[in-house]
Amino acid sequence: MTMVSLTDNGLFRQQCYINGQWCDADDGATFAVDNPASGEDIGTSPRMGETETRRAIDAAHQAFPGWRDKTAAERANLLMAWHDLMIEHQDDLGRLMTLEQGKPLPEAKGEIAYSASFLKWFAEEARRAYGDTIPASKPGQQIVVIKQPIGVTAAITPWNFPSSMITRKAGAALAAGCTMVVKPASATPYSALALAELAARAGIPAGVFNVITGSASAISTAITDSPIVRKLSFTGSTEVGSQLMAQCAKHIQKVSLELGGNAPFLVFDDANLDKAVEGAMASKFRNTGQTCVCVNRFLVQESIHDAFVEKFKVAIEAMKVGDGFDEGVSQAALINRGASDKVMEHLEDALSKGAKVITGGQRHERGGNYVQPTLITNVSTDAQLCQDETFGPLAAIIPFKTEEEALHIANDTPYGLAAYFYSDNIHRCWRVAEALESGMVGVNEGLISNATAPFGGVKESGLGREGSHQGMEEYLETKYLCMGS
Repeated sequence: MTMVSLTDNGLFRQQCYINGQWCDADDGATFAVDNPASGEDIGTSPRMGETETRRAIDAAHQAFPGWRDKTAAERANLLMAWHDLMIEHQDDLGRLMTLEQGKPLPEAKGEIAYSASFLKWFAEEARRAYGDTIPASKPGQQIVVIKQPIGVTAAITPWNFPSSMITRKAGAALAAGCTMVVKPASATPYSALALAELAARAGIPAGVFNVITGSASAISTAITDSPIVRKLSFTGSTEVGSQLMAQCAKHIQKVSLELGGNAPFLVFDDANLDKAVEGAMASKFRNTGQTCVCVNRFLVQESIHDAFVEKFKVAIEAMKVGDGFDEGVSQAALINRGASDKVMEHLEDALSKGAKVITGGQRHERGGNYVQPTLITNVSTDAQLCQDETFGPLAAIIPFKTEEEALHIANDTPYGLAAYFYSDNIHRCWRVAEALESGMVGVNEGLISNATAPFGGVKESGLGREGSHQGMEEYLETKYLCMGS
């Protein structure tokens, strides 16, 4: 058993949070949560199902009128109090995240600051749910457009960013005047439950923010079967997102989906190679390659291919692999054995189609869920990793000759979440940025996520946007008032 050592032990919660109360599953069922670095159990979390989910939805429904009717300033003040508590407890929240998710502690603490930034951003945006006045088509008539909260909402969130994927949704929902039920990933429930504890301390009323853990199928079915829930936000795989979208059709529930990606990273011969390598490291190896906007395919122009590969190799080999709590570690264990198996499967498939290992290429000597950071070249566009998200520390390079060829390869995917490219030619920057079929493009930049910008994809990478003022729009309904004389 891995011991949880926090300054404030009240942040480690092994019960769910419904209507302001900490509670177990009705039948007392639990599931174990382990530490990916060691495989040891950390604790348990309630295995809830449809009955408990309906109770959480009812609590959110009962809390909605009171929350909706608060002024924007009142909601903003509570969100800011929640933000301040997150910053105050950043170290503990980071430790809890590293324990259950595995990412290096500095990254985990960084995610806490990133998570809190959404609460701050949407606290400020709460005051800006502006409407319109429109010139009428006949005398004596007034046309007014107002924005109102959509109602009870639900969020189903992933394990790779167990804190920020919640605040990015809940911050927007609560700022808009909605209430929310959150179902976090079973691999990482404790970050979500710690957020609930801090929400309670911040004074957010009972029923406004609820967290339930347990069976994904049972909980999601209860959410999509409920006519009370008017909006579902999901971050996860395209396969599951498609199923949820179909289920939401029953009650015409509004859906936001942030799904799979297959991000390309293009390096042109007019790029600054040192900056390109810096961006490549940030966009490929953050969270040990387990981010939805991680690069899956590096496309490098032939004339600078070898020079880029050599610089990239040196940077990769300088990284330290180890337990997320160890000093200087930048690459940690993957979330589970299935994740490491997938990386090796993609590697072996690429090698069978002609790819060459430049560095890495093996499971790590630490065993368990560890994989060596790996760089391969001469990758075929027929390789499995060109069709499917790898979600691990495998960097695959495909050479190209022309800009047109690079764009064809980059866009030859059903996904379109993020894309990156490096070039010092201003004309090419505009041309390529517009041509890439992606919801987000990093132009000479490897880290693109922040609270002020709209996060989301096109094609099979999803619907809707999170962050920015558009993130709150997802939780608002537009109402048109036609006022006669």
